[in-house]
Amino acid sequence: MFEDRLIRNGATISPEERPLLKSKKVFIAGCGGLGGYILEMLLRVGVGQITVADPDVFDESNLNRQLLSREDLLGVSKSQSAAERAALVNSEVKLIAHQERVTAENATTLCRDADIIMDALDSPGARIILEDAAEKLGIPMIHGAIAGWYGQVSAVFPGDNTMKTLYGSNTEAGMEVELGNPSFTPAIIAGIQVSEAVKVLLNKDGVLRHKLLYIDLLNQSYTTLEI
Repeated sequence: MFEDRLIRNGATISPEERPLLKSKKVFIAGCGGLGGYILEMLLRVGVGQITVADPDVFDESNLNRQLLSREDLLGVSKSQSAAERAALVNSEVKLIAHQERVTAENATTLCRDADIIMDALDSPGARIILEDAAEKLGIPMIHGAIAGWYGQVSAVFPGDNTMKTLYGSNTEAGMEVELGNPSFTPAIIAGIQVSEAVKVLLNKDGVLRHKLLYIDLLNQSYTTLEI
């Protein structure tokens, strides 16, 4: 069944590439707005193992944008919901769920088995912690951030220090506190993050390394900045 479900990937992810992708392990930091969509796409694209970490439970404010949230899941652990979603969408993917926050103390342990790390966090401080763990482990990371109509994506490799370049000493939550997030922004940014992850895992060209793709959905403007 695993092979049959991937037929529609066609030549985009070729039959020769699919076993390589299936051998890959991904860590997702956060199961909220970005993380839920990232999980969904990774389950369907053909990776073999996904580990998620999120300490929170769903509340009413999540229902507008978080794919894993539902009215009947209010009060349920986001990481638990991720595991249940994985079993429904693609039972052949090994899903490891941790109901805990990514911290400086546990980040390297949570990420150590991954081939790539997905940043679905919501504060600069947490992203810098994740980047530090990726640096120590020698693992690439795909950064994503959203706020209102706006979002950004970058592929971060060991030694790049992209989060520190972007955020400096700022460790507090940013524009998303004021602007909030509608349903469409996390879906689009997560899709770009997953496309970047697949390119990295399959050793394809065109990765956003040393670049920041900045997206303004209000004006449908897509700008690539050099970092």
